[in-house]
Amino acid sequence: MNRSAAEILREYGPFPGVDCVNGVTYDGQHVWFASGDKLNALDPASGKAVRSIDVAAHAGTAFDGRHLFQIAEDRIQKIDPRTGHVLATIPAPGGGGDSGLAWAEGTLWVGQHRGRKIHQIDPQTGAILRTIESNRFVTGVTWVDGELWHGTWEGDESDLRRVDPRTGRVLERLEMPPGVSVSGLESDGGDRFFCGGGSSGKVRAVRRPKRDSTAESGSETPGNRAGK
Repeated sequence: MNRSAAEILREYGPFPGVDCVNGVTYDGQHVWFASGDKLNALDPASGKAVRSIDVAAHAGTAFDGRHLFQIAEDRIQKIDPRTGHVLATIPAPGGGGDSGLAWAEGTLWVGQHRGRKIHQIDPQTGAILRTIESNRFVTGVTWVDGELWHGTWEGDESDLRRVDPRTGRVLERLEMPPGVSVSGLESDGGDRFFCGGGSSGKVRAVRRPKRDSTAESGSETPGNRAGK
C-alpha cells in the first residue's frame, strides 16, 4: 500500500452563513457543497460562492451530468440544478447513517459511516447492488479514471483512500494534517480532489497522485470518473 501526506493545493472559505460543509461534487464548472439547509455552488477559480439552492443537504452530494443528488437524512433527493426543484427521492441505504455520495456508470455509490461501508445502489429504486466493507468511518466517495476513492474521518484523523472496488482492500492513502477533517470528496476528473472540511466551513483542493497507466490495471471498475 502506498502511503503519503496529502498535498493541499488551496483552501476555499469559510463562507458567510455556512457552519459546516458536508457533501461535495463537481459539475465541470462549479464545486457544489452541502451545508445543511442549502446546496452552494463555488467557483474554484475565484474562490467565491456564486449561487445556492434552498434544499435539505445533510451529507453526500453527487452529479450525473444533468442532475444533482443529495442525501437528506434518510433519503436521497434528485435535484434539477437549474430550478432547484426536487424531482424524485429514494431511500438511502443507511437509513440516516449515510455520508458520501458519488455517481458512476449509471449507479450511485453511497458511503455509510455507521457500519463502515460503501453501497452501490440503483438510482431509480435505492436497491443495494453491491456492498464494500471498510475499517474506517466512510465520509466522501468518488470515482475517477476507474479508481474508487473515499474519505475517512475519525477523531482528529482523516485521509483519502484508494480501494479495490471488489474487495475494499486499501491500495493507497493520502493522510491529511492532524485536525483537518474530510466530510465530502469529489474528483475534478484530473489532478485535483475537492474535500469538504466539516465544521471548519471550508472546501479544500488536494492533489491527486499521478498514476502509471499500466499500474494495477486488473481491478474491476465501472469506468471513468463520476459526476461527468
